[in-house]
Amino acid sequence: MESLQEWYANLETAQILAIIWKVVGALLIFIIGRWVAKAVVALANKAMTRKQLDAMLVAFLGTILYSALLLCVILASISYVGVAITPLIAILGGAALAIGLALQSSLSNFASGVMLVGYQPFTKGHFVEAGGVSGTVERVGLFNTQLITPDNRNVIVPNGQITSAPITNYSAFETRRCDLLIGVDYGDDLKVARDTIWKVITGHEKVLKDPEPAILVMDLADSSVNFAVRPWVNAADYWVVRSELLEQIKTELEAAGCSIPFPQRTVHHVNDGSSAGSD
Repeated sequence: MESLQEWYANLETAQILAIIWKVVGALLIFIIGRWVAKAVVALANKAMTRKQLDAMLVAFLGTILYSALLLCVILASISYVGVAITPLIAILGGAALAIGLALQSSLSNFASGVMLVGYQPFTKGHFVEAGGVSGTVERVGLFNTQLITPDNRNVIVPNGQITSAPITNYSAFETRRCDLLIGVDYGDDLKVARDTIWKVITGHEKVLKDPEPAILVMDLADSSVNFAVRPWVNAADYWVVRSELLEQIKTELEAAGCSIPFPQRTVHHVNDGSSAGSD
């Protein structure tokens, strides 16, 4: 404390002003540089948007660009004060190596985020099953991906968990096949059942004409003859059409005299003719 007071007492007014000016200058460089960095990122985002790049890719690249520019601004501010940058960069490099070894999982998530943005297995607004979670993609960040589930829950999934498992993108194509399995009783007329199902699916306004629907006898099961019913619909209409078709098919099959059996087992009792007598 005494040495600090002695050093301060020996300072001349010009030296004090020089130090104050350096500190003020460093703050000005940081404030102005940060504003310039934000402006550059905003311009870059607009340019990428005009080129019709994916919104998720624009946000990802904008975050990386801003981080790089802000680091340059910080180094420039420190250099203006008079601190040597070269030894500082060496120290930061060593620290970065140590931190990288300690945060391997985070770096893995970052690398996975770069892969997701680069290869784009999905984009914002797609409904996917990824990392064990099903939901609509809201955002892909540097380390994690944000999904909104159908019941409106916000789920944050690490990027490494997504790239290490299969990804199912239900929104990759505009159309989707709606697979239904309809069982009828063995005693029913299969032609009547087929014609009834065909009338229902071709009469639905949201079932596509091309590709043409298909009805196939898929299996002779234990309790029923199973039809594989395969109409095509727009991906956005999938769940609504599926629900409506199931309800209408059941109603129309019953009206046509067909039944949809439930699992059952027939037990045959054999009487050997023996009986116990009594006095």
